[in-house]
Order: sequence, then C-alpha cells, then structure tokens
Amino acid sequence: MEGKNWTAVAEFVLLGLAGQLHQKIAIFFLLLSVYLITLGSNLGMITLIWLDSRLHSPMYFFLSHLSFVDICSSSSVTPKTLCHIFAEKKGISFVGCAAQLWFLGLFVTTECVLLAAMAYDRYTAVCKPLQYTLIMSPRVCVQLVMGSYAIALINIMTHTVLTFSLPFCGPNTINHFFCDISPLLSLACVDTGINNLVLSVWAGAIGVLSGGIIMVSYVCITVVVLKIQTAQGRWKVFSTCSSHLATVSIMYGTLFFTYIRPSSGSSLSINKVVSVFYTMVIPGLNPIIYSLRNKEVKDAFKRNLERKRFLIGG
Repeated sequence: MEGKNWTAVAEFVLLGLAGQLHQKIAIFFLLLSVYLITLGSNLGMITLIWLDSRLHSPMYFFLSHLSFVDICSSSSVTPKTLCHIFAEKKGISFVGCAAQLWFLGLFVTTECVLLAAMAYDRYTAVCKPLQYTLIMSPRVCVQLVMGSYAIALINIMTHTVLTFSLPFCGPNTINHFFCDISPLLSLACVDTGINNLVLSVWAGAIGVLSGGIIMVSYVCITVVVLKIQTAQGRWKVFSTCSSHLATVSIMYGTLFFTYIRPSSGSSLSINKVVSVFYTMVIPGLNPIIYSLRNKEVKDAFKRNLERKRFLIGG
C-alpha cells in the first residue's frame, strides 16, 4: 500500500429497496407491520414464559432466548431500512456500517447455534426421558446458551475486524439494504482472498457443527418415533419437535439460499428479497410457529388470559 494515495471512505451508500413511490409506500407499511408483529409476538412469548411456571423448563428457556435474539436481529436492520425507504441519500457512516454488521452477525449466528442446542434438548427429551432432568440441568442450559453467544461473538468479531481493517477508497455504494460482508468485501481496494477464506471456514465450521447436531438429533428422534407402536404416541412425540423443526427448516433454508447461491448480477435482486425474509420476516414467524403448533404455549396463553379477565372482573 506504500506509494499509493488512498482516499478513506467516510460513509457508505446503501441502494436499499428501490421502487416507485406507490411501491415504497407499500413496502414501508408492510415492513413496519412485520417489525411491530416481531416485537409484539417475541416480547409476548418472553413474558408468557416468565409468568407461567409450567413453562419453566429447558425447552422454553431456550425459546425465550430465541425470542430475544429475534428481537435484536430484526432491530439491527429494520429501523434503518424503514428510514431509508423515502430518503434521497441512503448513507450510513463507516462506524454505523461496522456496528450493523456486528450486531446482525452476532444475533443471526447465535440463533443458528441456539437452534442446535434446542435440537439436543429435544433429542434428550425423546431419547433419554428418564435422564432428561439430570442431563438438561439449569447449569447445562445456561452453559449451552452462553456457549451460543460466545461462538457467535468470536465469529463476528473476527469478520468485523478483518473486514473493516481493509482500505476502502471508493466506490462506496453497497447494492443492498444493509451492511453485509460480501458486498463490503467487493468494495475493498486490495485483494480479499484471506477474508473470503476466513468467511468460508467460519461459515462451514458453524454450519457443520450446528447442522450436524440438528441432523443427528433428529435421526435419533426418528428412530425412537418409528419404534412407537401407536399412532397417537408417535404424534405426541412428533408434536413436541414439529415447531423446532419448522423453525430450523425455514432459517437454514433461507441462509443456505442466500450465501450458497452464486452472487451473479441476475441474483442480486433475489438475494435482497431472501435477505428481507431472514432479517425481518423469520424473527416474527418463530413465536407464531411455536404458538400455533405447541399445545403447552396455547394452554399457557389461555390460563394467563383467563387470569387477567378474572383480575379485571374482580
């Protein structure tokens, strides 16, 4: 880099979600509605788990943290995106871009690892029911959650430091609605081979680790389910895992499509749409999936609703 005149980029410009005025209005109110649903449903889930003693179990302990992570991941992108929809200049400062990348990466990675911990919890509950309370002790649950945050923190700190240590000398336009690693690396003034290698290694390691735990857990659960003689018994076991399995399928399917699909010019618009899904829509879907497909959550909601009516009536 010696002998070259580098002009440091002070801010980046996000192209955002382009469209005509009527399209921008529709997108704004749609994303705002999704964000409010995300906040309301996840805060409601956390409150319900905290208030109802029957939900004080490892599964719902993990679920409360999943709701917290969903609130944080959506909040790291959605407010800025909403502000940019009608803005003429969609700028974001160098530090602001780094912060957005850091927060989104932290919480999305945490969710991936947390889903693996939840799969292990379901495996223990189905395959080792007599040892469940011993294996999934409060201490172990806390360690699994803290481990999820720790892995995500190390991962995103590595990427953030490596990415924002690069020289950015222009252009400074990011063809996205938030600061993502790949578009940022394409703007660097030097070779980013090492960054891409580290990104691939970390993504592969976390994907193999969390995905492997989930797959092995559900293979073992499937074996146990097939040994159950009655259809009612099989359905009872399946119902305890269906919500988590739906969440895993949606989350991993979306991330796989976004980051494995080649970034050709024709796929940039599609990747934007998919990115909207995993940064804004999925965080609002998770509590809804658990509410609709989980009898314990629905019963807890009814109990607390009846209790509230009784207190108001009294």
